[in-house]
Amino acid sequence: MRAEIPLDEVIHFLLDTPMFEHLNEDELSTLVHVLELQQFQEGDALFRAGDPGDAWFVIYQGVVEISHFGVEGTRVLTRLGPRGCFGEMAVLDGDTRSAKAKATSEGTLFRVPKASFNRLLREGDLAAYKLVHRMALLLAARIRSMNADGAFAGAESLPILLDDGPTDH
Repeated sequence: MRAEIPLDEVIHFLLDTPMFEHLNEDELSTLVHVLELQQFQEGDALFRAGDPGDAWFVIYQGVVEISHFGVEGTRVLTRLGPRGCFGEMAVLDGDTRSAKAKATSEGTLFRVPKASFNRLLREGDLAAYKLVHRMALLLAARIRSMNADGAFAGAESLPILLDDGPTDH
């Protein structure tokens, strides 16, 4: 990670982020070194449907809108602010993006490259495995919420509704 944000500030930020709150500082130390800092401007498309799923993201500052284009037009799935995570589905399943992530303000992301995250998994890094477990729990909660809201009624393709939606609120 580049040095624009002091390391201790990054660690404290992540420890206060739902996706990472179950990790201790030692477990975060390896992960912090694979993070990439990415600045964005209002209106920037961070990724589009069909793009490779080459990273997942944590919002440090700013707001990102996750949307999907379907038969009824564009549907906004969620808007995420600081500490929100997104893009994990394509990293987990290796498929391309099926949603769009667009910046609705200027801001900063922590980008977790798929290759680096997968390397940590191959090396048996406990923090990486804990994050995969957390992702699974959050995706299950997302599906339950969508079921409760009737979001799947008449849905033709479940993965379109799930991929790259919000992780944390």
